[in-house]
Amino acid sequence: MSQITADNHGSGQSPWAGKFPAMRAENITLPAGAGGLLSIVLTVLGAAGIVVAILLSGMMGESVILKHALASIHVGGMTVLAASLGGLFFCMVFHLVNAGWAGTVRRQFENLASLVWVPLVILAVTIGWSILKRNDPHVTPFAWMGIDPASDVVLGKKAGYLNLPFFIGRAAIYAGAWVILSQLMNYYSRKVDETGLKSYAAAGRLVSAPGMFVFALTIAFAAFDWLKGMDYAFFSTMWGVYYFSGAAFTAVTAVIMVMAVLRARGKLAGVVTEEHFHDLGKLCFAFTCFWAYIAFFQYFLIWYANIPEETAFFIYRKQGGWEKVFSLLAFGHFVVPFLIVIFRPFKKNPKAMLVMGAWLIFMQVMDMVFIVRPCVYVGRSPEQIPGTGAWLIDLAGTGGVILLFVGLLIRKVASGPLVPLNDPRMREALTHKNYV
Repeated sequence: MSQITADNHGSGQSPWAGKFPAMRAENITLPAGAGGLLSIVLTVLGAAGIVVAILLSGMMGESVILKHALASIHVGGMTVLAASLGGLFFCMVFHLVNAGWAGTVRRQFENLASLVWVPLVILAVTIGWSILKRNDPHVTPFAWMGIDPASDVVLGKKAGYLNLPFFIGRAAIYAGAWVILSQLMNYYSRKVDETGLKSYAAAGRLVSAPGMFVFALTIAFAAFDWLKGMDYAFFSTMWGVYYFSGAAFTAVTAVIMVMAVLRARGKLAGVVTEEHFHDLGKLCFAFTCFWAYIAFFQYFLIWYANIPEETAFFIYRKQGGWEKVFSLLAFGHFVVPFLIVIFRPFKKNPKAMLVMGAWLIFMQVMDMVFIVRPCVYVGRSPEQIPGTGAWLIDLAGTGGVILLFVGLLIRKVASGPLVPLNDPRMREALTHKNYV
């Protein structure tokens, strides 16, 4: 059995194909070289966008500072990091709850998780540059790095946590934990493909138990360090959960879009059915509501307590045009998808979910913009803040990172079978039907 499965893996053929014709190789694999040109084009365009953002920040006059370009790239990095970490989260969840229905969709979550190194490299650049130029307020988005804790009461109280050696050490721990966990999830899944041994599936479940604990701590503290740390005076006990909700939401949305595109290309017919889209749509709907729940109560508790260190974050973002982004998030990130995705026929329609997915990814980007970008020109009067032309930097920087990630994701998706070939839960996945 092991040798047969290994041979099948080489051709993209699954041993399940005998009982379920939908699992034949031509239905669950892409042709050799598929998406190669598009992957290269998007990767090159993405890298070019990052370079253009940096160049534009030096060409648009004295009112625009390099920190603007770094912030735009950071927005893109945190967005694609959310997608990868959300993919890792669902891989571990599916193992822990022994989710049979997810057998045919789990591979794409694994693909997202395996690319966690991409945002880590991007963030290493933005954060590393901020550290090297920490004494130049026009370069670093992390203001606390260039401030003497003795001269600032709030920073002085947080100096035990917000100091460079500890900050860098934590970043190394986060990156190491995510890379190891994502690689293990992929390794065990591929070993099941090659050998057919259930012990590898059991190993994935065994790793997921402590892995989930590590994941919860690292994603929360990374959100504190890499987002909330830009406004070091801000306090929020819900911040880690807030970023996690966006990560889970982004990963599900990205996988829905990947599946919809693959179905449009004539792949996965009978393997990923409208029942799977229905379940993915339910997860999308659930985390839309969860994000709104966390976002609202974070705002509500800060408003109710009325503590200056907390309210300053929202007060600044309710002026200077940022109040429009605030309203966009309230309606676009919650009200609109809530009223549309709640309907079952919509969730079961791949084309409709593809369009909605594009909108929801845009909303996640705007969420990161709302957090990061106001930190760039804080302290300036309205007439000193550059106009709409400076948004070209954001379009190039943030869009460049996302295009780069999508290009690499296309290559990853096309590099192997689109579903696990020999997953022990595949029978349940292939015969899955919703009754609620």
